[in-house]
Amino acid sequence: MAIDGTYNIEIETPMGKQEAQLTLKTDGDSLSGSMGSPMGTQEFSGGKVSGDDVSWEMEINSPMGKMTLEYKLKISGDDVAGEVKAGNFGTSPLKGKRA
Repeated sequence: MAIDGTYNIEIETPMGKQEAQLTLKTDGDSLSGSMGSPMGTQEFSGGKVSGDDVSWEMEINSPMGKMTLEYKLKISGDDVAGEVKAGNFGTSPLKGKRA
């Protein structure tokens, strides 16, 4: 199943559910894309693809300063599920469907 595409996702964070639109683009085993939310859109590159598993990191500016987010997801058909680690704030589950 192709990973490339746009997904509507939900992240269960300590501050409540956050909704976003995730766009993924593969090039062999490399991954790039963007994450769009009410707070804006941020692009990323340097991610990795291994079968149906994808992972990447992106740095954001938060009220607590710069923070690195580490994403680890699995694509199954039109479903995406996984987790995002937000610096020292722990790991939050993520799920969604292809748009």
